[in-house]
Amino acid sequence: MQDSPALDLSAIGHLYRGHHQWLVAWLRRRLGCPHYAADLAHDTFARVLVRRDALALRDEPGSGKALLSTIAHGLVVDHWRRAALERAFVEALSLLPEPQVPSLEAQRIVFETLVEVDRMLQGLPDKVRQAFLLSQLDGMTYAQIATELDVSLSSVQQYMTRAFTACYAARHGAVLQ
Repeated sequence: MQDSPALDLSAIGHLYRGHHQWLVAWLRRRLGCPHYAADLAHDTFARVLVRRDALALRDEPGSGKALLSTIAHGLVVDHWRRAALERAFVEALSLLPEPQVPSLEAQRIVFETLVEVDRMLQGLPDKVRQAFLLSQLDGMTYAQIATELDVSLSSVQQYMTRAFTACYAARHGAVLQ
């Protein structure tokens, strides 16, 4: 096993000083909120700290902004996805009769679970995700899914195995291949 290279805090500090204001402005244009922009800029630099490719930043001109914008773009996508999920969750809660509305703590737990499920689903290939959703949300049989997706029954079985494996991994914090 190879030792991981030492974290070059000087390079990270240089990156932060040289690009933090630019990154916050870049994020503010995309998010429309200075507070979210500041939070996501912080999260971006936190992710830089754990990336191996951040070590080569001094050697490649322009690589700092490229790395930061790539990481920040992913965080912006996650932010918008989470916001859309939250809006849908709040809307669904508003449709419940008052006595059936869960406590705030239960709502928080359910929402965080939804975020995890959404993250897991987004990590699946399209056909695997579609097969899983058709099965679990629409109640379709594997044969119906095969027809819908224009694939073989054995492909649907493989998709479902992969989806259930991803569910298990997400639930138990495991990384399965």
